[in-house]
Amino acid sequence: MSARKSLVVASLLTLGTPGVRQAQIADPIAERVEKRGLAVEILDVARLPETRGMRPADQDVNPSGWARVSFVRDLPDGRRFINDSRGFLYVLDGNGQPAVYADFAGAFPFAVYNRLESGFIGFDFHPEFARNGLFYSVHGERAAGNPLVPDFIPPGFTPADVTHHNVITEWRATNPSASTFDGTRRELLRVAHVVANLTHPFGNVEFDPTARPGDPDYGLLYTSGSDLGFSNGGGPNANNPGQVQRLDTVVGAILRIDPRSPSESGGMAGLGDYTIPAINPFAADGDPNSLGEIYAYGFRNAHRLSWDLTDGTMFASDIGMNNLEEINIVREGENYGWMRREGYFENGITRPGGALNQLFALPANVLNGGTDDGFTYPVAIYDHDDGQAVSGGFAYYGRIEALRGKFVFGDLVRGRLFAADVAAMKAADDGIPRTVAPVEEIQLYIRSSSGGRTYVSFRDLVEAANGATAQRADMHISRSGDGELLITSRQDGMVRMLVPDSGTGTATRSP
Repeated sequence: MSARKSLVVASLLTLGTPGVRQAQIADPIAERVEKRGLAVEILDVARLPETRGMRPADQDVNPSGWARVSFVRDLPDGRRFINDSRGFLYVLDGNGQPAVYADFAGAFPFAVYNRLESGFIGFDFHPEFARNGLFYSVHGERAAGNPLVPDFIPPGFTPADVTHHNVITEWRATNPSASTFDGTRRELLRVAHVVANLTHPFGNVEFDPTARPGDPDYGLLYTSGSDLGFSNGGGPNANNPGQVQRLDTVVGAILRIDPRSPSESGGMAGLGDYTIPAINPFAADGDPNSLGEIYAYGFRNAHRLSWDLTDGTMFASDIGMNNLEEINIVREGENYGWMRREGYFENGITRPGGALNQLFALPANVLNGGTDDGFTYPVAIYDHDDGQAVSGGFAYYGRIEALRGKFVFGDLVRGRLFAADVAAMKAADDGIPRTVAPVEEIQLYIRSSSGGRTYVSFRDLVEAANGATAQRADMHISRSGDGELLITSRQDGMVRMLVPDSGTGTATRSP
C-alpha cells in the first residue's frame, strides 16, 4: 500500500470509530500531490487570433482571455481543428496558421459569451465525416427573447423559469474536404437551464474512438454529465438535491444518442430529434419514467469524457463541489452518487441541516467494500489543497516513454498537470470505495536556444503569452490523431504539445 493510501485509510478508520464517525471532515486527503521526478517538455504549436471584445454580449469577465480554446480535434486526413468559444471554429493550414472554418456566432444570434463556460463550447466529428460531412456542436443561448422552445425543462419547473438553453446541433458539410464550411444544420436537442447563470452547461460531445463499423457503439454520440447548475449555480433554484438521483431527467446524466432522426433510423424517438439506441440501459427497462437517453448518472459536472484506446475503458473527469475532484471509470447504467456522494465520502446535504460543502465518512462496511450501497466510486481523486476543478484527461500510449501507461489530466484552475497509472486506476475499480490510484504531478519544462531546461508552470506560460497575470490557468487537454497530448487554455489562445525531450530524443525524469 502506498504512503498516500496508508494516510488516507488511517484517517478514515479513525473517523469510523464510535462517537467520531459523524464528525465533519475538514481535510479529506491528508497527503498532498507532489512532484516525484516526472518531467516532460512542452512546446508551442499554434496560436489562435485574439478575440477579446469581438462579441457584444461579452461582458469582459475574462479580460485577459486572448482566445478561449477548449478542444483540439484531428481528422484522419491530417487537418487540425480548434475552437474558440467566442464563436469560431478554426482549421490550421499546412504552415500551422489558423483560418476560420465556421463562424458559429453568425448562426446563433441568441448565443451568450459572458462566461468562460458559454458560447461555442464543444464539437466533435462523426467517424465518417470524410464521407457524410457530419459534425456536432454544443453551445449556450439566453432564454430572454428566444423564440425557440426547449425540448426538456427540469422536473417541477415551467417555461417561465428558464434562463438559458443548452443546444446540440448537427452540421452537414456539402464538401467535407473544403477549407471553409458550407452546408446545412439540424438541431438535435435543446435543454433548459433554470438557475441564474449558465453554470455547468453541456460541455462535451464525443464519439467513442475505439468503436469500429459494425460495433454496437459505432456512430453513437455521448454528452457530458452536467447538473445544469443545480449545485451552486446561482439564484433560488441552486443547491437543489431534488433534481438529481433520478432517471426522469437529464440533470447529472451522461447521455448516449444515435444522432440520426427517428424519421431516418426508424428507431425510438428521444426528447429531441434523435434516436434512442436500443442498447442503452434504460431504453427498455419497462419504466415509462426512465429516459432511454441516459447512459450513466449521478455526476456533478463530468465535463470531459475519454476512452482508453487499448481496451475501450471510458473515463469521465467530474468537477467536485468544495472539497474533491475525481476521475471515474464509466459503465452503462451505473450511479456515480452526486449529490449524496462526493469522492468516497457522504455529502453533508444528505443530513438534516447539512450543506453541500460538508463531507462525512462513509460507514466502515461500505468504505471497505463489505456492503454495496448502489453507488460507483472514483478511481483517482485529489482535494482542494491541490486544485479546484479537474480538467479532462487521457490514457497515454504515445512517444513520451515516461508517460506511457499513465492517465494524464490536470487542474483547470491552477494549471497543474497530473498523472496516475492506468493499471492502478483500473485495479481501483474494484467495488471498494476507498481504493484509489496514487496521483503525482508532472513537472513541465521548456528548452532554451542553448539547449538548457527551464522548469515552468503552465500558468507561467499562459501569463507570459498574455503579458499579464491570469486569474486562472483554464487548462484543457486534447489528444492528437497520433496519440500525443495537446495542452490549451481559455486565456491565451495557444496550443501547446507535450513532447519527448528534444535534448536527447527520449523521455526523461528530473533529478
